[in-house]
Amino acid sequence: MPRRAPAFWSRRGAVAWALMPLSLLFGAVAGLRRGLFRNGWLRTERLPAPVIVVGNIAVGGSGKTPVTLWLVEHLKAAGRRPGIVSRGYGGHVEGVAEVPPDGDPAHFGDEPVLMAHLAGVPVWVGRDRPAAGRALLAAHPEVDVLVCDDGLQHYRLERDVEVVVVDQATLGNGLRLPAGPLREGVTRLARADLVLAHGALAPSVRRACGTTPVFEFHLAGAAFERLSDRGERRPPSALMGRRLRALAGIGRPERFFAQLEAMGLAVERCPLPDHHVFTPADVALEGVDALVMTEKDAVKCAPFAPHESWVWPVRAHVPSRAAELILEKIDGSPSA
Repeated sequence: MPRRAPAFWSRRGAVAWALMPLSLLFGAVAGLRRGLFRNGWLRTERLPAPVIVVGNIAVGGSGKTPVTLWLVEHLKAAGRRPGIVSRGYGGHVEGVAEVPPDGDPAHFGDEPVLMAHLAGVPVWVGRDRPAAGRALLAAHPEVDVLVCDDGLQHYRLERDVEVVVVDQATLGNGLRLPAGPLREGVTRLARADLVLAHGALAPSVRRACGTTPVFEFHLAGAAFERLSDRGERRPPSALMGRRLRALAGIGRPERFFAQLEAMGLAVERCPLPDHHVFTPADVALEGVDALVMTEKDAVKCAPFAPHESWVWPVRAHVPSRAAELILEKIDGSPSA
């Protein structure tokens, strides 16, 4: 899977059409696999706690991790005791493992470490998500609901609720891999329990959702935090007039840059591949006064970033009715 979206994914040009036979094959294999699980030919596993899957149908940043954190907070507020299961993309865990809040992103993956740091709930990673879920529940018997981060296509794990996060910009040319960015077609949205749209969706995508409830959400921050002392907070106005370099090793770096520029900050854009492994050379203060970065990148840069490094934390703002629908689903699930 590419860590930076190829340019031809944005339109249906010659390269995309040349790759269409492979896309058709990919779609056929994916559909066959999904059907085998649905009809019982391939074994699925139900865990002894409700499972909420948060995933997407496209490659690239759609806001899935902030949505997972939002969901965990709402579950806790409702009296639930959630845990998080993740693939640990970018890490090197063999088998399954619990992620400590101060874990090494190079070992556990950047997003799991970020979630362990922010969520205040058990986080376990592993390629085998049912095994990771079993291990989490064995180690933390108080957990009564599992949130599976980025597990939409992991059909071996039975789920009680499917939440699909969609960003119109990540849908690109609307074709499946490798001709386009889609893991599954937009018709898959109609089979989800809930669609959370990061911004407005095209009318055709809204129609593809069918009767599935759709809620728009946005990501917003309040203040910059110094990376070496997260308790030190500054408003965007405090960084105006300074020479800033913006680092972004995320799925949609241009969205982060646009947020900064909308605040009136002049930044030198430094886009990097998603899950980029940072080195001290990446964060050198050469020709600028300060660095600004996302939380996902900050967990990797913290050991060696210079003092003038600032983090822009964002949180997902989702209509409360979306959380109510999810709670209604798991309260009525057979494993609840």
